[in-house]
Amino acid sequence: MNEPLGIKRGKYGVIRVFGQLLSGLAGKVHGLCSSYRLTRHRTPLSLEKNMRMLSTSLLDAPSIHVNERTVTREEERICSAIRDETSALNRNNLTRTAAYWHLFKAFPELQWSFLAHMVSRNGGWSMTDLKGEWLPYLLEGRHVSAIFEMLEACNSLIFGDAYPQLRLYAEGRRIGRDLSCLLPQFGVSSFMAPFWSRFWMDRNPVPLSEALIVNEQHFIQLRVVEDAYYRRNVLETLSFQSQPLMQLNQIVFPLWQDERIRGKLPMRLAGRVLEKFEDLRERIEFGKCLYGILFGYPDVLKATTAFASRIPHSGSRADYWPHRFSTRGTQKTGGMSEYSDGTAGNAKLTMWLSPNLSDVWSDREIRPAAEGDWFTSQGVWSYIKPIKLPHVVDITHEHLFGQNKLQAAVLLERSFMNGASSRRTGRG
Repeated sequence: MNEPLGIKRGKYGVIRVFGQLLSGLAGKVHGLCSSYRLTRHRTPLSLEKNMRMLSTSLLDAPSIHVNERTVTREEERICSAIRDETSALNRNNLTRTAAYWHLFKAFPELQWSFLAHMVSRNGGWSMTDLKGEWLPYLLEGRHVSAIFEMLEACNSLIFGDAYPQLRLYAEGRRIGRDLSCLLPQFGVSSFMAPFWSRFWMDRNPVPLSEALIVNEQHFIQLRVVEDAYYRRNVLETLSFQSQPLMQLNQIVFPLWQDERIRGKLPMRLAGRVLEKFEDLRERIEFGKCLYGILFGYPDVLKATTAFASRIPHSGSRADYWPHRFSTRGTQKTGGMSEYSDGTAGNAKLTMWLSPNLSDVWSDREIRPAAEGDWFTSQGVWSYIKPIKLPHVVDITHEHLFGQNKLQAAVLLERSFMNGASSRRTGRG
């Protein structure tokens, strides 16, 4: 006896939902097992030796920052060369990302430079998402442009402030003396001077890296996050406010795999999700957590640096998941695919469009940063403290789940629009 069509569809629907629940559970289990393997070994991120000395220096930092000494001709030449280099490399996300990597390769003690490299890669991926498979269907054109402008502003402002600091250290290494006295020549906050001076003496990268995280997030707070244009056109819009609910503010660190298995399984991803971009303290703690994941867990660092050394940054998410993302619009399908974290490398799965950055965004003129030192309160010292390493670092499942949420949102939007069109034409 044949069952009615409605009952059959209902059964298939229940089976499909049950299968998706099992796939989701399997993805969580995979992530927990991977996190356990990645976090078995730890590298101490020590602050104790420097805490008291640095706190005393920080109290005197405003007086340190006053540039009373005469700059020599050699120092003027160094500063001029660094300004020209910074301007040339601040063209776009691709040039900035490469610059961070080259400095880290030359001076591995500049750990923040590698963190900046990986975060900058993610910034490029977010920029191309705006022209990728899903967001163009969910955002109006003016919102797409405004969000890109904000991402580019954050990316370029941080580079313009931080890169000269990194280069001063590199030049100091070349000539054999501390050049942190030249930080005021680049408008660097007085907050940074004692950290660079101490780093020159002890080469402990942890206090310096934390200080750079604190400094750069304060640097963009007034210039971007609290800027009236970005608040009105991005941060206070409904489309941007919905991003945390969909867990799209993700920073991922692709974990390079052995050549023998890379062709069969996709790279797993370490990282974290930022819930509230506007919150300064949350961004700082988020940055410190990312730093801890990279440099507190040697297995994560080894796999991530292996990825960075082998895969040039293009801005496309195909850099790390070529089985999922395609740079070519002719391959985009937009169809629904079954979610399975364990079989994410299956060649039969849907390919999603993720273009190269240079194909969808042209270089923009960089607006000069507003002058002024954000460091006006000693309370900022509370940010410099030991980093608590997270136990769950693998977010492969969450990342793919976030993409599927976007996919579902697009399909829902299309369904709503088609339904509305049918009602207007009398066909619904």
